[in-house]
Amino acid sequence: MNLSAELLARIQFAFTISFHILFPSFSIGLATFLAIMEGAWLKTKNPLYLSICKFWMKIFALTFGMGVVSGIVMEFQLGTNWSGFTKAVGPVLGALFTYEVLTAFFIEAGFLGVMIFGWERVGPKLHYFSTLLVFFGVTLSAFWILSANSWMQTPSGALFIKGHFLVTSWWHVIFNPSVMTRYIHMLLAAYVTTVLVIMSISAFYLLKNRHLQFSRKCLSFATSVLFILIFAQIMVGDDAGVIDHEYQPIKTAAIEANWDTQKGAPLILFAYPDQQESKNLWVVSIPHLASLINTHQWNGVLQGLTSVPKSDQPFVPVVFYSFRVMVGLGFLIFGLSIWALILRWKKDLYRHQLFLKTCVLFGPAGFIALIAGWFTAETGRQPWVVYNILRTSDAASNILMKNVIISLVLIFIVYGIIFGFFYFLYFVKIIRQGPQNVEHIKMPFGYLQV
Repeated sequence: MNLSAELLARIQFAFTISFHILFPSFSIGLATFLAIMEGAWLKTKNPLYLSICKFWMKIFALTFGMGVVSGIVMEFQLGTNWSGFTKAVGPVLGALFTYEVLTAFFIEAGFLGVMIFGWERVGPKLHYFSTLLVFFGVTLSAFWILSANSWMQTPSGALFIKGHFLVTSWWHVIFNPSVMTRYIHMLLAAYVTTVLVIMSISAFYLLKNRHLQFSRKCLSFATSVLFILIFAQIMVGDDAGVIDHEYQPIKTAAIEANWDTQKGAPLILFAYPDQQESKNLWVVSIPHLASLINTHQWNGVLQGLTSVPKSDQPFVPVVFYSFRVMVGLGFLIFGLSIWALILRWKKDLYRHQLFLKTCVLFGPAGFIALIAGWFTAETGRQPWVVYNILRTSDAASNILMKNVIISLVLIFIVYGIIFGFFYFLYFVKIIRQGPQNVEHIKMPFGYLQV
C-alpha cells in the first residue's frame, strides 16, 4: 500500500473517528444507566440511588462534552480532505445529518443543562423528565448516524447520476437493508462498554474497601444485565454477519480470509493473510464453520476474494485481525458474565478477589472491541466509500500530501493533549473523589413534593 495524500487522509479520518466514537458510545450507555438509576430513586426514595446518579452524572457530563468537541473536527475534514465525497453524497447524507440535528441533538442540547445542573433548581419529576429526554435524544441521534453509515454500506433508495446521488425513496435510504441490525448492534456495544466500566470502577472501590454500598449496588446491577446484553449482542452479531454476506460478500471474504469461492468454507481461527500471494500462512481452522456461520448452511457458498480484481479488495489483514479481536473479546466478556452469575449464586460476588481484579482489567475491553468492530466494518467496505458505487479514491480531495501530513501531526498532538491527557486527568479525579456518602448527600430541590 503506497503512501499517498488519500491514504494519509484516510488515516487521519480513521484516527479522529476512532476517538470520537468512544465518547458518544459511552454517553449512550451512561444516559441509559442514569435514566434507570434516577427512576429507581424516584420509585424507592433510597438516597443510595441518588448518590449513584450524581457520581455518574459527572462522568457523563465530561464524556458528552468530549464527544461534541471531537465530532466538530470530522466535519471540517469532510470539507478539506473529502470534497468529492460531500459533493456526491451531500443530497443524501446532508439531509440525514440535518434530521439528526433537528430531532435528536436539539433535544439533547435543550435538556442537557437541566439534567446536569438542575438538581437544586427544578423538581425531581422535571429533572427526571429531562434525563429521559437526553436518553431519548442520544439514542435517536445514534439511529440517524447509523442510518447514514449503513446507507454507505448497503445503499438503496438513490441513483448515482453524473457524479451525484439522486434520492428516489427516503424510506429506503433511511431504512436501508442493514440499518436496524447495525443500529441494535451498536446500541448493545455501547451498553456492554458502559456496563464494563461500571463494573471496573465498582470492583476497584471494593478492592480498596471504599464506598461499599455504592459499589455493591452498581456491581450488582452491572453483573445482572451483562449476561443478557452480551448474549443478545452475540445473536445480533450473527444476524449482522449474515447481512454482510448477502450485501457485502467481499467484506465477508476478507473477514474469513477466504481467497477462493468455495462450499463449506472453514473457519480460520488464526492465519497470516498474504494478500500479495492471495493465500494464508500458518493456518489453524475448523472445517465448514465459516459457511455455517455466514450462510447458516453446512455447505453454504462463500465468495472468494479472488473473484474480484485486487483493486476491488479491502486490505485483508486489518479486516481479518480486527474482527477476531472483536469476537474474541466478546466471548471473553460472555465468560466474565457467566462467572459473575456463578459468584452471585454462591453469594461471593463482592468478596472474590480474583473476580474483582478481573473486572478492573476488563474496564477498557468494551472500547477495544467497539473500535475493532468499527475497523472491521469500515476497512471491509474499502475500496468503496459507498459500496460498489463510489470509490474512496474518487471521494478524496485534490490536496497536497504535505498539507495532510501537517494537519495529521497537529491532530495527533492536540488529541493527545485534550483527549489523551485532560479527559483522563478529570476522569481519574472524579474516581478518586468518589461518590457522596449516603448520609451526607443533599436532597434535591422539591424532593418533598415528589
